[in-house]
Amino acid sequence: MKTLKLIKSSGVIFVTAGIITVIAESIGVIKVSALGVNFSLLPMLYAVIIGVLVTPDLIGKYIRPLGNILNHDAIKKTGNIVMISLLPLGVKYGTLVGPNVSEVIKAGPALILQELGNLASVLIAMPLAILLGMRREAVGACSSISREPSLGVIGEKYGINSPEGTGVLGTYIVGSVLGTVFFGIISPVGLTFGLHPLSLAVACGLGSGSMMAAASASLSNAVPEMSGQILAFAATSNMLAAVTGMYALIFLALPLSNFIYKLLRK
Repeated sequence: MKTLKLIKSSGVIFVTAGIITVIAESIGVIKVSALGVNFSLLPMLYAVIIGVLVTPDLIGKYIRPLGNILNHDAIKKTGNIVMISLLPLGVKYGTLVGPNVSEVIKAGPALILQELGNLASVLIAMPLAILLGMRREAVGACSSISREPSLGVIGEKYGINSPEGTGVLGTYIVGSVLGTVFFGIISPVGLTFGLHPLSLAVACGLGSGSMMAAASASLSNAVPEMSGQILAFAATSNMLAAVTGMYALIFLALPLSNFIYKLLRK
Protein backbone atom coordinates (compact mmCIF):
# COMPACT_ATOMS: atom_id res chain seq x y z
CA MET A 1 0.00 0.00 0.00
CA LYS A 2 2.81 2.40 0.92
CA THR A 3 4.62 1.52 -2.29
CA LEU A 4 1.53 2.30 -4.40
CA LYS A 5 1.07 5.61 -2.56
CA LEU A 6 4.73 6.49 -3.16
CA ILE A 7 4.47 5.64 -6.87
CA LYS A 8 1.29 7.72 -7.18
CA SER A 9 2.83 10.74 -5.42
CA SER A 10 6.02 10.51 -7.48
CA GLY A 11 4.01 10.16 -10.68
CA VAL A 12 2.01 13.29 -9.85
CA ILE A 13 5.23 15.24 -9.27
CA PHE A 14 6.86 14.08 -12.52
CA VAL A 15 3.73 14.81 -14.59
CA THR A 16 3.33 18.24 -12.96
CA ALA A 17 7.01 19.04 -13.54
CA GLY A 18 6.69 17.94 -17.17
CA ILE A 19 3.63 20.14 -17.78
CA ILE A 20 5.31 23.15 -16.13
CA THR A 21 8.46 22.56 -18.22
CA VAL A 22 6.45 22.48 -21.47
CA ILE A 23 4.63 25.71 -20.53
CA ALA A 24 7.87 27.47 -19.51
CA GLU A 25 9.74 26.39 -22.65
CA SER A 26 6.76 27.41 -24.81
CA ILE A 27 6.99 30.94 -23.42
CA GLY A 28 10.70 30.96 -24.26
CA VAL A 29 13.27 33.67 -23.62
CA ILE A 30 11.81 37.16 -23.31
CA LYS A 31 14.23 40.02 -23.93
CA VAL A 32 13.50 43.14 -21.92
CA SER A 33 14.96 46.62 -22.28
CA ALA A 34 14.57 49.05 -19.39
CA LEU A 35 16.45 52.25 -18.55
CA GLY A 36 18.93 51.54 -21.35
CA VAL A 37 19.81 48.08 -19.99
CA ASN A 38 18.99 44.87 -21.86
CA PHE A 39 18.37 41.62 -19.98
CA SER A 40 16.59 38.32 -20.58
CA LEU A 41 13.84 36.48 -18.73
CA LEU A 42 14.55 32.74 -18.97
CA PRO A 43 12.14 29.75 -18.88
CA MET A 44 13.56 28.70 -15.51
CA LEU A 45 12.08 31.88 -14.01
CA TYR A 46 8.58 31.04 -15.26
CA ALA A 47 8.93 27.41 -14.14
CA VAL A 48 9.74 28.43 -10.55
CA ILE A 49 6.86 30.94 -10.42
CA ILE A 50 4.34 28.45 -11.87
CA GLY A 51 5.62 25.73 -9.51
CA VAL A 52 5.08 27.98 -6.50
CA LEU A 53 1.59 29.00 -7.66
CA VAL A 54 0.23 25.46 -8.19
CA THR A 55 1.05 24.30 -4.65
CA PRO A 56 -1.87 23.28 -2.38
CA ASP A 57 -1.46 26.43 -0.27
CA LEU A 58 -1.99 28.83 -3.20
CA ILE A 59 -3.98 28.00 -6.34
CA GLY A 60 -4.57 24.44 -5.10
CA LYS A 61 -6.38 25.92 -2.11
CA TYR A 62 -9.05 27.42 -4.37
CA ILE A 63 -9.11 24.87 -7.19
CA ARG A 64 -10.00 21.74 -5.23
CA PRO A 65 -9.30 19.14 -7.97
CA LEU A 66 -5.76 20.52 -8.33
CA GLY A 67 -5.29 20.61 -4.54
CA ASN A 68 -6.48 17.00 -4.23
CA ILE A 69 -4.08 15.76 -6.90
CA LEU A 70 -1.03 17.86 -6.03
CA ASN A 71 -1.49 17.55 -2.26
CA HIS A 72 0.85 17.96 0.71
CA ASP A 73 1.81 14.25 0.61
CA ALA A 74 3.08 14.70 -2.95
CA ILE A 75 4.89 17.92 -2.06
CA LYS A 76 6.76 16.15 0.77
CA LYS A 77 8.33 13.79 -1.78
CA THR A 78 9.80 16.61 -3.88
CA GLY A 79 12.87 17.00 -1.65
CA ASN A 80 14.09 13.46 -2.36
CA ILE A 81 13.32 13.81 -6.07
CA VAL A 82 15.36 17.03 -6.21
CA MET A 83 18.33 15.16 -4.74
CA ILE A 84 17.99 12.37 -7.34
CA SER A 85 17.82 14.91 -10.18
CA LEU A 86 21.03 16.56 -8.95
CA LEU A 87 23.11 13.36 -9.22
CA PRO A 88 23.46 13.52 -13.06
CA LEU A 89 24.50 17.15 -12.66
CA GLY A 90 27.31 16.09 -10.31
CA VAL A 91 28.47 13.51 -12.85
CA LYS A 92 28.38 16.18 -15.57
CA TYR A 93 30.62 18.51 -13.54
CA GLY A 94 33.03 15.65 -12.90
CA THR A 95 33.30 14.81 -16.60
CA LEU A 96 33.90 18.47 -17.47
CA VAL A 97 37.11 18.62 -15.45
CA GLY A 98 39.23 15.98 -17.18
CA PRO A 99 38.90 17.09 -20.83
CA ASN A 100 39.26 20.76 -19.89
CA VAL A 101 42.26 20.63 -17.54
CA SER A 102 44.47 22.45 -20.06
CA GLU A 103 41.87 25.21 -20.47
CA VAL A 104 41.65 25.58 -16.71
CA ILE A 105 45.43 25.98 -16.45
CA LYS A 106 45.49 28.49 -19.32
CA ALA A 107 42.75 30.51 -17.66
CA GLY A 108 45.16 31.34 -14.88
CA PRO A 109 44.75 31.73 -11.12
CA ALA A 110 42.23 34.59 -11.45
CA LEU A 111 39.42 32.22 -12.36
CA ILE A 112 40.22 29.92 -9.43
CA LEU A 113 40.81 32.65 -6.86
CA GLN A 114 37.40 34.13 -7.63
CA GLU A 115 35.95 31.24 -5.63
CA LEU A 116 37.26 32.91 -2.48
CA GLY A 117 34.64 35.55 -3.19
CA ASN A 118 32.00 33.00 -2.20
CA LEU A 119 33.27 33.27 1.37
CA ALA A 120 31.87 36.81 1.46
CA SER A 121 28.39 35.31 1.72
CA VAL A 122 29.53 33.52 4.88
CA LEU A 123 31.31 36.48 6.44
CA ILE A 124 28.61 39.05 5.63
CA ALA A 125 25.30 37.21 5.19
CA MET A 126 25.67 34.70 8.07
CA PRO A 127 25.87 37.30 10.87
CA LEU A 128 22.96 39.23 9.32
CA ALA A 129 20.82 36.09 8.98
CA ILE A 130 21.43 35.13 12.61
CA LEU A 131 20.70 38.71 13.68
CA LEU A 132 17.35 38.47 11.85
CA GLY A 133 16.45 35.33 13.79
CA MET A 134 17.47 32.49 11.47
CA ARG A 135 18.97 29.42 13.10
CA ARG A 136 20.42 26.40 11.27
CA GLU A 137 18.66 27.60 8.12
CA ALA A 138 21.34 30.31 7.97
CA VAL A 139 24.06 27.68 7.42
CA GLY A 140 22.33 26.40 4.29
CA ALA A 141 21.25 29.80 3.02
CA CYS A 142 24.50 31.72 3.54
CA SER A 143 27.33 29.24 2.92
CA SER A 144 27.33 29.93 -0.84
CA ILE A 145 25.26 31.50 -3.63
CA SER A 146 22.94 28.47 -3.27
CA ARG A 147 22.78 27.18 -6.82
CA GLU A 148 22.63 23.57 -8.05
CA PRO A 149 26.01 22.37 -6.66
CA SER A 150 25.15 23.86 -3.27
CA LEU A 151 21.78 22.10 -3.27
CA GLY A 152 23.57 18.82 -3.89
CA VAL A 153 26.20 19.32 -1.17
CA ILE A 154 23.80 20.59 1.51
CA GLY A 155 21.21 17.96 0.62
CA GLU A 156 23.74 15.13 0.89
CA LYS A 157 25.29 16.38 4.13
CA TYR A 158 22.19 17.46 6.06
CA GLY A 159 19.20 16.26 4.02
CA ILE A 160 17.08 18.50 1.82
CA ASN A 161 14.24 18.47 4.39
CA SER A 162 16.55 19.59 7.23
CA PRO A 163 16.72 23.23 8.43
CA GLU A 164 19.93 23.63 6.40
CA GLY A 165 18.18 22.17 3.36
CA THR A 166 15.27 24.58 3.84
CA GLY A 167 17.74 27.47 3.92
CA VAL A 168 19.58 26.55 0.73
CA LEU A 169 16.33 25.72 -1.10
CA GLY A 170 14.76 29.02 -0.06
CA THR A 171 17.75 30.98 -1.33
CA TYR A 172 17.78 28.90 -4.52
CA ILE A 173 14.14 29.75 -5.26
CA VAL A 174 14.57 33.46 -4.50
CA GLY A 175 17.72 33.47 -6.63
CA SER A 176 15.88 31.81 -9.52
CA VAL A 177 13.13 34.44 -9.43
CA LEU A 178 15.20 37.56 -8.76
CA GLY A 179 18.74 36.46 -9.58
CA THR A 180 18.38 36.03 -13.34
CA VAL A 181 16.90 39.52 -13.64
CA PHE A 182 19.49 41.02 -11.26
CA PHE A 183 22.50 39.45 -13.00
CA GLY A 184 21.07 40.32 -16.39
CA ILE A 185 21.05 43.98 -15.33
CA ILE A 186 24.23 44.20 -13.22
CA SER A 187 26.72 42.85 -15.79
CA PRO A 188 26.27 45.63 -18.42
CA VAL A 189 25.97 48.22 -15.63
CA GLY A 190 29.55 47.28 -14.63
CA LEU A 191 30.76 48.75 -17.93
CA THR A 192 29.70 52.22 -16.79
CA PHE A 193 32.23 51.95 -13.94
CA GLY A 194 35.08 51.30 -16.38
CA LEU A 195 35.41 47.55 -15.73
CA HIS A 196 36.85 45.55 -18.63
CA PRO A 197 34.27 43.43 -20.52
CA LEU A 198 36.35 40.26 -20.05
CA SER A 199 36.62 40.75 -16.28
CA LEU A 200 32.83 41.08 -16.23
CA ALA A 201 32.62 37.97 -18.42
CA VAL A 202 34.59 36.03 -15.81
CA ALA A 203 32.19 37.32 -13.16
CA CYS A 204 29.27 35.95 -15.21
CA GLY A 205 30.39 32.40 -14.38
CA LEU A 206 28.56 31.66 -11.15
CA GLY A 207 28.32 27.89 -11.36
CA SER A 208 24.73 28.19 -12.58
CA GLY A 209 23.84 27.81 -16.24
CA SER A 210 20.76 30.03 -16.05
CA MET A 211 22.55 32.85 -14.20
CA MET A 212 25.55 32.66 -16.56
CA ALA A 213 23.28 32.74 -19.61
CA ALA A 214 21.37 35.79 -18.37
CA ALA A 215 24.49 37.74 -17.37
CA SER A 216 26.63 36.89 -20.41
CA ALA A 217 23.78 37.49 -22.89
CA SER A 218 23.18 40.97 -21.49
CA LEU A 219 26.91 41.73 -21.50
CA SER A 220 27.27 40.47 -25.09
CA ASN A 221 24.43 42.73 -26.18
CA ALA A 222 26.21 45.68 -24.57
CA VAL A 223 29.58 44.87 -26.23
CA PRO A 224 28.62 42.99 -29.45
CA GLU A 225 32.13 43.21 -30.97
CA MET A 226 33.48 41.05 -28.09
CA SER A 227 30.52 38.68 -27.79
CA GLY A 228 32.55 35.59 -28.76
CA GLN A 229 35.26 36.24 -26.17
CA ILE A 230 32.69 37.15 -23.53
CA LEU A 231 30.78 33.89 -23.97
CA ALA A 232 34.01 31.84 -23.98
CA PHE A 233 35.32 33.42 -20.76
CA ALA A 234 31.90 33.17 -19.11
CA ALA A 235 31.56 29.48 -20.02
CA THR A 236 35.06 28.64 -18.73
CA SER A 237 34.47 30.60 -15.56
CA ASN A 238 31.10 28.91 -15.07
CA MET A 239 32.65 25.47 -15.41
CA LEU A 240 35.33 26.35 -12.85
CA ALA A 241 32.83 27.93 -10.49
CA ALA A 242 30.64 24.83 -10.63
CA VAL A 243 33.49 22.42 -9.91
CA THR A 244 35.85 24.39 -7.66
CA GLY A 245 32.90 26.10 -5.98
CA MET A 246 31.61 22.72 -4.85
CA TYR A 247 34.93 21.86 -3.19
CA ALA A 248 35.26 25.38 -1.77
CA LEU A 249 31.84 24.89 -0.19
CA ILE A 250 32.73 21.49 1.29
CA PHE A 251 36.19 22.33 2.66
CA LEU A 252 36.01 26.09 3.33
CA ALA A 253 32.55 27.64 3.38
CA LEU A 254 30.63 25.00 5.34
CA PRO A 255 33.21 24.60 8.14
CA LEU A 256 33.47 28.40 8.38
CA SER A 257 29.66 28.72 8.42
CA ASN A 258 29.36 26.24 11.28
CA PHE A 259 32.16 27.97 13.20
CA ILE A 260 30.51 31.40 12.84
CA TYR A 261 27.12 29.92 13.76
CA LYS A 262 28.46 28.38 16.97
CA LEU A 263 30.34 31.58 17.78
CA LEU A 264 27.32 33.86 17.33
CA ARG A 265 24.71 31.54 18.88
CA LYS A 266 26.55 31.22 22.21
